[in-house]
Amino acid sequence: MLKSKTFVKKTRSGGVLKIVREHYLRDDIWCGSEVCKECKDEAPVLQEHACIESDLCSYPHYLIPDTNVLLHQVCGFSLFRETFIEREQGESANDRNDRAIRVAAKWYTDHLAKKTNGGSLKVVLLTDDRANKEKAEQDGLIVYRCEEYIKSLIGNPELMDRLALQPDDQNEITGSKLLFPEHLPLSRIQSGIKNGMFLQGTFHANRDNYLEGKVFINREGEEINEVLLQGLQNLNRAVHQDVVAVELFPKERWVAPSSVVLQDDSPNDEDADEDETENNVNSSVLKPTGRVVGVIKRNWRPFCGMLSQSMIKEATRHLFTPADRRIPRIRIETRQAANLVGQRIMVAIDGWPKNSRYPNGHFVKNLGSAGDKETETEVLLLEHDVPHQPFSQAVLSFLPQMPWSITEEDLKVRADLRHLCVCSVDPPGCTDIDDTLHCRELENGNLEVGVHIADVSHFIRPGNALDQEAASRGTTVYLCGKRIDMVPELLSSNLCSLRSNVERLAFSCIWEMNHNAEIIKAHFTKSIINSKASLTYAEAQMRIDDSNMNDDITKSLRGLNRLAKILKSRRIAKGALTLSSPEVRFHIDSETHDPIDMQSKELKETNSMVEEFMLLANISVAQKIYDEFSECALLRKHPSPPPSNYDILIKAAKSRDLNILTDSAKALADSLNNATVENFPYFNTLLRILATRCMMQAVYFCSGMDSDFHHYGLASPIYTHFTSPIRRYADIIVHRLLAVAINADSTYPDLMDKHKQTALCNNLNYRHKMAQYAQRASVAFHTQLFFKNKGIINEEGFILFVRKNAIIILIPKFGLEGAVFFDHKDRPSPRLSFDSEGPTLKVEEHTFRMFDKVKVTISLDASNIQHQRIRMALVEPVIPGVSVPVPESEPEAKKPKLDC
Repeated sequence: MLKSKTFVKKTRSGGVLKIVREHYLRDDIWCGSEVCKECKDEAPVLQEHACIESDLCSYPHYLIPDTNVLLHQVCGFSLFRETFIEREQGESANDRNDRAIRVAAKWYTDHLAKKTNGGSLKVVLLTDDRANKEKAEQDGLIVYRCEEYIKSLIGNPELMDRLALQPDDQNEITGSKLLFPEHLPLSRIQSGIKNGMFLQGTFHANRDNYLEGKVFINREGEEINEVLLQGLQNLNRAVHQDVVAVELFPKERWVAPSSVVLQDDSPNDEDADEDETENNVNSSVLKPTGRVVGVIKRNWRPFCGMLSQSMIKEATRHLFTPADRRIPRIRIETRQAANLVGQRIMVAIDGWPKNSRYPNGHFVKNLGSAGDKETETEVLLLEHDVPHQPFSQAVLSFLPQMPWSITEEDLKVRADLRHLCVCSVDPPGCTDIDDTLHCRELENGNLEVGVHIADVSHFIRPGNALDQEAASRGTTVYLCGKRIDMVPELLSSNLCSLRSNVERLAFSCIWEMNHNAEIIKAHFTKSIINSKASLTYAEAQMRIDDSNMNDDITKSLRGLNRLAKILKSRRIAKGALTLSSPEVRFHIDSETHDPIDMQSKELKETNSMVEEFMLLANISVAQKIYDEFSECALLRKHPSPPPSNYDILIKAAKSRDLNILTDSAKALADSLNNATVENFPYFNTLLRILATRCMMQAVYFCSGMDSDFHHYGLASPIYTHFTSPIRRYADIIVHRLLAVAINADSTYPDLMDKHKQTALCNNLNYRHKMAQYAQRASVAFHTQLFFKNKGIINEEGFILFVRKNAIIILIPKFGLEGAVFFDHKDRPSPRLSFDSEGPTLKVEEHTFRMFDKVKVTISLDASNIQHQRIRMALVEPVIPGVSVPVPESEPEAKKPKLDC
């Protein structure tokens, strides 16, 4: 049934605009009750015997929560055609919604009364609005407040803990002292942003210092792109990722980012120690500084963490400490505190009154025991918003029926490349093999080189449930010992995986090259391949190095390796950066699955070989899809860092009398190549690690919505991702674009819509970033497991950063970073003198600079079960009263090993 309303509106230019608003009122939504035989519902969800044990309602009943209860306590609901009402003149939207709920409750009451004898099945309305409750009672409805009803439930007293606090309740549990400035009303914030008085941006809390954060300004064209906030008053109840309005201070009140690393997550009392921030007077490092005047949009979600039980006996109010250090502690009410101690739980924020040191919230869910591997993995997946639920039946229904095989139709429309000697080279244990390669000599003396990529887009068709799920997940997430697939395992590890000695569908990029790795021509084709070997990097390297091996696979690998070296040197000559980042590999106990050994990853020539041809394929495909679809090609760019990002790198090099040029990627690359220190071979690696920290994040974008395509790190004018469609959804879209470009597949509307492509890119960028963070968190957790039973270990390291109260150490052997703190709360601290220009830190009579070699002890501090951390203490240089003695090492038992 269609219901419409027409009215006219005067425009700014003086014209008249006719507006028609249509409401489609559905008549195919049934009441959903088993007692009703009139409605044509084949699968009713409301039971006939709705027995909920309640002191208030001893009879069978259904619940109808009003909109405010839904928004506060649950989420989402819909109404029937019979319950639609128009908004009356002078009636607010909220009052209209309340009336609609009462009409729905009345309709349900009357509807069910006809179906039961005398109306034995009742309808109960829940509302926390006093006026709505009074009107419902006048209409003869059964109505209670939400808390009143939940309290009446006999068998579920724990549900009280899960009630979100109402504003009135929050005021009751906080003091009368005003701790924060009042937030401005939204109308004043909007006008302030419009006239330039305020700036709008996203708040990012500092992970190392809870008294500091930054607001990244969202608006393009703003002269200031980030504003520094210091101190609780200026943070003014902003929570990480909130969209806020900030007022910029005059320049004389601008300060520098703090060089202090806070050891504790938050203060133990109600008053924060704001003296931990500092006002560095060096004008060259001062940043635009301001304060939060209001919150435009909260980005609250359920947070994982642990309960800090109150010391007061029988207390129901406790503090919850989130796992994410950027989130403040949350005050909750619970009667289950004794059962929740030592457990990982989820808590949601309900509000943050101006007279409360902490936000108020409520208990949501118990996740399991802290420290348990399954629980901790669940926590890190939830905290990084990684979709990890099992694939639904709707998704699985679009998988191919087994047994599956290549058809005659496939052979007709694809290039048959099964005769080629292709092989894959991957990390040990890889089952989702995206890519294979081949190299052979042609009759004309040139070389044919092929990169063959799994044809995932053949199995995932646009718009179906499988495609939508892959697009939502965006990427496969690799944790230590666990993989969260983007697509179901039947595809990722079987039908799409280019395993050896099985026929598989591929998308091939094939070049004819001369022996100097110069491309003569390139072509792209859908193909059928049969990989002749699935090799690890080490196995491929062994073949290349073994002069006694001269089979076709080994010859192909040697040809690929020789060409890859030429391609790499050519890229570097153009200004491509060779950066460094410490990566860790664990050896896992085959029985307990705990890490028993840990070391930094070593890269072989074959790693570089595969990388070079993947880069070449991505660049070739990027150019092809952009030539064909200049407005809707999905590309990847790496923005140039702002000059200020390089400040720390330039200072570090200068401390060793070296000059780093950052005018261009080429200048930076050349400077890094020339930056060596005699008798200090690891210096260049440290410098490249630091340079990596200066870089911007690479991002996906739609070509029709941007003009800057340049990839800074690769020194390439254009780039995309084509080579990993099993684990990246961006590659699936690129495959679809390329298939249309070579007439191998048909297009569809969303593929050519640059606005939808941009929305997709935003999600992919977010998912990619969260996957990286989740992977780092998994490495950090397994690092803690490794050191758990190791006692105290003595290792050499290098100073990566110098702070006001600490030095940050990199341990190359483990690829591990940690801090040595020099300020102590439990004993007198040594004399400290920090110079931000160096930067240097003088501890007593010894001065520390970046990249200095030190010896430290490494141990696991498990005193805080939630935030267990690696502790480091200085051994050398020996500073009396500061350094610790060298620990005695103990021999370790040998155990069976597996790579992770």
